[in-house]
Amino acid sequence: MPRAELGEIVLRVAYCGICGSDLHATEPSPSQVMAGTVLGHEFAGEVIESRAKGWAPGDRAIGIPVWPCDECRVEGECHERLGIHCPNSRILGMSPSVPGGYAEYVRIGGRQALRIPDGVDIQAAALAEPLAVGAHAVRMAGPLLGRRVLVVGAGPIGIAVVLFARSAGARDIVVSEINPIRRERAVSLGATAGLDPSADPIDTAFRNLAGGPPEVLFECVGAPGLLQQCIELAAVRACVVIVGVCRSEDRLMPRRAVIKELRLQFVLGYVPEDFALALDLLRTKGAAAMISRVIGFTELPDAFEALRRPNPYNKVLLDPSRP
Repeated sequence: MPRAELGEIVLRVAYCGICGSDLHATEPSPSQVMAGTVLGHEFAGEVIESRAKGWAPGDRAIGIPVWPCDECRVEGECHERLGIHCPNSRILGMSPSVPGGYAEYVRIGGRQALRIPDGVDIQAAALAEPLAVGAHAVRMAGPLLGRRVLVVGAGPIGIAVVLFARSAGARDIVVSEINPIRRERAVSLGATAGLDPSADPIDTAFRNLAGGPPEVLFECVGAPGLLQQCIELAAVRACVVIVGVCRSEDRLMPRRAVIKELRLQFVLGYVPEDFALALDLLRTKGAAAMISRVIGFTELPDAFEALRRPNPYNKVLLDPSRP
């Protein structure tokens, strides 16, 4: 078990989500994680040791998995308020020096922990990190009240965007998703409609459902070609929010975006306020339906590899107490 240093706590991990970033980080690429890395940055657990003010054994917590540089770690806050954008910060579970939550225990800074509110199940609390990504994307999109919204992709981040777009007052939230189970899940969690991009042209299908072209678009897949597709689909002066991380070169026709005066908003991760919004959302309990499967360590290798292929799952959680 890791030992807490000054200002740190140790959590007994109750649940840890498998993230698409974990899958990408283990694929051959310049950003591949080093051998010896303990993955996992979407975790919830119980404090078993604390050397941080305000935390005591028995407290339930989630972690904001951004480990500050040594200078800011001592003082507690990034001097430039860069957070995840700081080139000197590290993400828990992405480096051997900051082990993540695919483990029985995880060590984090007390300032990087948030208390799980009463009434929020600890299993559902493990969804806070992907929900925070969705909250950040929706906030960066600007006002959504009464807007026609298209969400491309109904994975965990797409669903998180749906939930917060609904909270933000979007009039129409249409999800484009090829997998029928994911598509139906998106509708059950707040999308006004789902469409199959392989069945009909998206622009026609969206107009039939919402009465006009999308005014705000969230690209939540990260596949080459999808950003240009969103540009083609967008209404004049629409906002396209790029949430999915395309890991290869892509081609754009800027003229199409210029003609429409589009705003392209790239987003990365979150800020602490987004986690607070995620925990507030979890009080409503509906988000727990994102959880598709809970596994133990024995099932982890096969489940991990299965998620690399097209699948109907939304969020798969690891329970370290299971064999």
